[in-house]
Amino acid sequence: MNNISPIFEFLQAKAESNQKIALVTLTAVTGASTRNPGAHMAVAEDGSSIGSFSGGCVETAVVAEALDVISAGQPREIRFGAGSPYLDIRLPCGGGIDLLFTPIVDGTIVADIFERIKKREPLTIILDSEDRKIVCETQRAHRSSVERKGSQVLVHHIPAAKLNILGHGPSVESLVRLSGSYGIDCAVFSPDPEVIAAVQDLAITADLLKTPNATKRLDPDPWTACIFYFHDHDWEAALMKQALPSSAFYVGAMGSRQTHALRETYLADIGVPEEERARMVAPIGLIPSTRDPATLALSTLAQVVESYHRHFGYRA
Repeated sequence: MNNISPIFEFLQAKAESNQKIALVTLTAVTGASTRNPGAHMAVAEDGSSIGSFSGGCVETAVVAEALDVISAGQPREIRFGAGSPYLDIRLPCGGGIDLLFTPIVDGTIVADIFERIKKREPLTIILDSEDRKIVCETQRAHRSSVERKGSQVLVHHIPAAKLNILGHGPSVESLVRLSGSYGIDCAVFSPDPEVIAAVQDLAITADLLKTPNATKRLDPDPWTACIFYFHDHDWEAALMKQALPSSAFYVGAMGSRQTHALRETYLADIGVPEEERARMVAPIGLIPSTRDPATLALSTLAQVVESYHRHFGYRA
């Protein structure tokens, strides 16, 4: 999944502690690889790092190379795996990866990128194999995650997937916990105070619904999925009417096929057009007839992640 927030959170923390840092970017892949172009690692002068490019085959060498780049103060491009001058470092998949090592001398660019990530802005990071200057812009039109223009390397990123979870019952907490461990942020909307209390410290926001009406707080961007886990279906109609025409890339609801047939009727009765009703994924999840909360959460999350990659293409 595309989530560069931990990379730049790490870089910002290290920059604030006055450590020298470097950003490492996967710019190209030959043959097979565990990561796609656009993936990043970050390394600090104390030897700490975050991110990966393989299953552990090259990370130690990447950190050593990054430390040398930090010391030298100039960008460097290195290939690991097939075609690399490092004959003792091989990728089990038989492929090769090209990495751009960029020393970061201006901490303000890290703060700028991290702030854009938190605001969920699609962005383009412009690196240069001959210049350590880094530029960040609102995302340019592009066909791939990484583009080369002479010595420049343009890395395009979209926001990570996010979940808006609307409902009550233990499935809500199960999905919040599972999504958090995977690295997906959740916003929760529930009429149940116990659910709100259970997820208060786990979700980015947890809103107690006092009426079954639409809420201004439900405003999904194109990289957000809306999940409906209501057992009392009187609570969902107005909120579904709000979510279905939104830019959310996925809208799904739990319940049997019979339940969804009834749902189709009452959504039509309140004026939800057929084309909007048709985008509802129901019954939700990849695992049929799921009943226990943990399996429902797993089934839902797997379907949402698959849908995210299908909509936006596989991201590093």
